[in-house]
Amino acid sequence: MSALATPGGRALSAAVVSAVPLLVFLALLAYFGARAPGFLDPATLILILKQAIPTAVLGVGLSFVVIGGGDDVVAGGIDLSVPSIAVLSAAIIADQLAFHGTGTLAAVLLGFMAAVAAGLCNAVLVTRIGMTPLLATLASSTAFIGFSKLVTANRRIDLSDPLIVTLRDGTVAGLPLGLLAATALIVIAIAAVHRSRWGLRLQAVGGNRDAAVIAGLDARRFVAQSFLIAGVFGGLASLFVLARGSGSTPGVAETLLMETVLATFLGAAFSPRRVVTVWGAALGAILVSALSIGFGSVGVDVFWTGCVKGGLILVVVAAAAVARRSRT
Repeated sequence: MSALATPGGRALSAAVVSAVPLLVFLALLAYFGARAPGFLDPATLILILKQAIPTAVLGVGLSFVVIGGGDDVVAGGIDLSVPSIAVLSAAIIADQLAFHGTGTLAAVLLGFMAAVAAGLCNAVLVTRIGMTPLLATLASSTAFIGFSKLVTANRRIDLSDPLIVTLRDGTVAGLPLGLLAATALIVIAIAAVHRSRWGLRLQAVGGNRDAAVIAGLDARRFVAQSFLIAGVFGGLASLFVLARGSGSTPGVAETLLMETVLATFLGAAFSPRRVVTVWGAALGAILVSALSIGFGSVGVDVFWTGCVKGGLILVVVAAAAVARRSRT
């Protein structure tokens, strides 16, 4: 029997394979630092963090679903609609502020209610109707994008609302206000998933649903809650989407989806067990943002950037599959 055929050998090879996406990213960052000296300047690093905010918040929302449903993207937990929920919520807020004279608080509340309703819709499709999460959220994502185009008449809506401007340009002690707000949300999410009894139960359901049910946990309830929470984070992310784009822009859902999925599963490389975590998704979003800005700093065409991100998603998902197979 070869060394790689032993359990220890398989675990070692799986660890090496699962580290490949992170190593690729680090190599790209080193390349950007060498080709574009200003890439490592404090101003650029702040820009990377600011640009990563929407993806980080969306990645955190997606991580709840993956943790609760398992990291098998076909049969486990996945929510492809989280970015679409954010775009729908952003469209409602922008439309209400720009064309209906709605107050800021009321407009945000309407957008947030739509996001919660979207999360609830996904929960019903998966836990009550019995659709697989992949197909259910792919279908709902298409519907949410359609609704957002209907609300905005598929046009860009510029905003100068004080809340959006403050999230975009405000600072506290020299740090961007939006970054501080997003960090607070991420810290709360980390505490909920990784430091609470509820979070431990959610991880148990995602780790081995049959064992969790035998232990007396209502797996379907935890899965439904994860989709609802993902909708909540989609609503919260809509404010950061509006701030980053200074308004609602058609067509951003596709880019957000690619970046969110890449960041969430890339973040598994930071975990000792190579599993999706809340804090890993946030760190993955920073790396994805650095990748986008890095390609721009060296003059790479934006379409090539999309091709590279798509290829990296394949690498990340393949590495996660290898790591998962080694644990079974």
